[in-house]
Formats: sequence, C-alpha cells, structure tokens
Amino acid sequence: MRLTLWTDYALRTLIYLGAGAGRLSTIAEIADSFAVSKTHLMKVVNRLGRQGYVDAVRGKGGGIRLARAPAEIGVGAVVRATEEDLAVMGCLATTGFCRIEGCCVLRRALREATLAFLQVLDGYTLADLLAPGAVLVRSLGLAAEPPAVPAGRAPARKGGRR
Repeated sequence: MRLTLWTDYALRTLIYLGAGAGRLSTIAEIADSFAVSKTHLMKVVNRLGRQGYVDAVRGKGGGIRLARAPAEIGVGAVVRATEEDLAVMGCLATTGFCRIEGCCVLRRALREATLAFLQVLDGYTLADLLAPGAVLVRSLGLAAEPPAVPAGRAPARKGGRR
C-alpha cells in the first residue's frame, strides 16, 4: 500500500505541531522544516482545519496549532480522513472491474491486507509518534524556548554567581 503525498504532508504537519507543544507555527516554517511545497501544504492544512485536527489563529503573530491533544489523534483516522481511495487495486474500489471478481481469492486477500494495515495504524496516536521527544524537536529545528526569568532577577552568570 502506498499513501499519497497529501497524507504524508498531513502526518508530518501534525508531528511538527505536536512536537511544538502548543506553540503557534506557520505553514512556511513547516514547509521549510520538511523542504516541501508551501502551496501544497497550505491546502493540506486547510483540510486538517476543516476536519478538526488543527486550529488557525489569524492576524499578526498568528499561526496554526493542534486542535486536540496528541493522544486524541489516531493515525488510522488521519489516514482515512486524508486518503481519497484506500483500494490498492481497482477491483476493491469498483464492482464489475474484473471478470473473476466473484471467485477471486486475491481480491479477498487484498481487502484483508488493507484492513490489517489500517488496524495497525489504529493502534497508534500522534502521542506515540512524538515519543522521540527532544530528539524529534531538535531534528525538526524547533528550538526550546528559554526559561522565563522572573521580573527583577538577573539571569545567573556562569559558575552560578551573580
């Protein structure tokens, strides 16, 4: 089975947003991070928004972020939502495609294989895909935000002295 570029971009976008831990990201940042088409990614993100996977914040300083917790985003559900056709052969999509479809064991085997493929993906959530944690964040070029310094305190110097 081969997934489309659309699904590939959708999953990468969700991984990027999940690794960003709630921070707003832009489509340009995501496209640059993965070296993919910004124009195509815009269409993918638009659909992810309509499907309830991402939220968009408009205006200056806006961007996109996950609309749900990573543990609530099933990989199998995303694949089903983004793939137009999961049939690996024409006979799975259309009746009357082949003269032997009524007795074809291959058709049944391919249907079972497709269902098994989706069943495995159903066992994963976006939270599972984010398991590499800091390694994933670094690989995506997402710098960790420096810790905030409380008002009225200067950051400590090297050696811990002020």
